[in-house]
Amino acid sequence: MDTLTERTPRVVSAVKLLRTAERRKTGRFLAEGENSVTEALAAARVHELFVTEAAAGRYGRLVDDARGRGVRVGIVTERAAARLSDTVTPPGLVAVCDTLDVPLAEAVTSRSRLLAVPVAVAEPGNAGTLIRVSDAVGADAVVLAGDSVDPHNGKCVRSSAGSIFHLPVARERDTDRVLAALTDAGVQILATAADGEIDLDDADDLLAAPTAWLFGNEAHGLDPQVAAGADHRVRIPIRGRAESLNLATAASICLYASARVQHRAARPIT
Repeated sequence: MDTLTERTPRVVSAVKLLRTAERRKTGRFLAEGENSVTEALAAARVHELFVTEAAAGRYGRLVDDARGRGVRVGIVTERAAARLSDTVTPPGLVAVCDTLDVPLAEAVTSRSRLLAVPVAVAEPGNAGTLIRVSDAVGADAVVLAGDSVDPHNGKCVRSSAGSIFHLPVARERDTDRVLAALTDAGVQILATAADGEIDLDDADDLLAAPTAWLFGNEAHGLDPQVAAGADHRVRIPIRGRAESLNLATAASICLYASARVQHRAARPIT
């Protein structure tokens, strides 16, 4: 098998997928590293796997699995692997996959019990962490509303630790449309706010209902007009001296609180 270089057309085409515009144009993205590639092979359509000789030795079983699934495997030079990566130390294992986002109507349904709705989230690491937390607590979907980061961004995919392949992720630039879809599905909308009228510690009765949590932008929080579209504004009590919580931390606390209440309510009484 010939080793592919950074000039090989297949590699050149794949490198372009590091750009948002090319991902949107082709409907494909790159999943990098053992964790992401493993989950991609199990849950997504993978078109090609690029791997260095060193990585092929380390992840031989994974490469064999890809071949067994009919995935085209290409051995690449270390330089080509570096071009395919947006990390400082490339793992030498990159899959070309179909993009994963689903229509809003598929993510928000009358069966939805718990949804995470980050609005205008800009930092891909935060978006990936939020997707990972949503997966961990058993949320039904994540809806990236407004002018949010592409969930197929390399940092977002890595930060999700494989969770982006586990639950539906939708994107919708029209935040009003997202709010309307939630209301039509019978899902209550809760917004996080430092001055919210409800304390999260006192919200168990509220959290038992199907819920969508709105989380604001890292720098500016939730737009007041968007927050006004929520059914309730909820504050997370801060008892120490911290001024505030970052997006991923606030989302973790709120989603876990909802999941705890809903799980307890769903358990059969013995």
